[in-house]
Amino acid sequence: MGIFSRLTDIVNSNITTLLDRAEDPAKMIRLIVQEMEDTLVEVRSDAARLIANRKEISRRLARLAEAKDEWQKRAELAVQKGREDLARAALVEKAKLEELNKSLEQEDTALKDRMGELESDITRLQGKLAEAKAKQASLMARAQTANARFAVREQLYDGRVDNALARFDTIEQKLDEMEGRVEAFDLGRSGKSLVDEIADLEAETQIEDELQKLKSGLGLNSPSRSEPGRSDG
Repeated sequence: MGIFSRLTDIVNSNITTLLDRAEDPAKMIRLIVQEMEDTLVEVRSDAARLIANRKEISRRLARLAEAKDEWQKRAELAVQKGREDLARAALVEKAKLEELNKSLEQEDTALKDRMGELESDITRLQGKLAEAKAKQASLMARAQTANARFAVREQLYDGRVDNALARFDTIEQKLDEMEGRVEAFDLGRSGKSLVDEIADLEAETQIEDELQKLKSGLGLNSPSRSEPGRSDG
């Protein structure tokens, strides 16, 4: 059984209320749209049949009008010929056609009224269908947004983001350790030790001795410093 039992249920329905009561609003709106579309097809089919019936009645009324004119002419001819009996019979046939004509006109009027009702129903049904489709589009957009937000929340709360940040922390700690080891090599190297200073003095003395030997060999020896144990005078 469908959501709606008859057309008036659709045109008088409150779609928002139906969705609020539904356990699965998305499924409910799909069913509503489908039933409305099916009903619209049926109503249009009814309207098409009414239009066809009215056209048939119109053709029959036109034929009746021609037939009535013919019986009228026959009655007039019979009167002119002095045959009142025939004239009377012709008028009886004409009267029968007029009764049939009246019946067809009443039927056509009823069909016309029904067409007016169907046209109004179709207009209202189309409005309800447009409303339902708008609700459907809105629900789909909300569902997509909710899914996207859920995906973000899922990533935030399933630990993957925290794990990634924790890995960054681990890398930073390792880099700190490496930089610390490099800096440790430079500790205590800002000043020379006693051994280093004595070694520098020995190297300077050796250079001075070599320089004096070079000057002496060139005859340029000029004592530039006092030798230990000697005094001038």
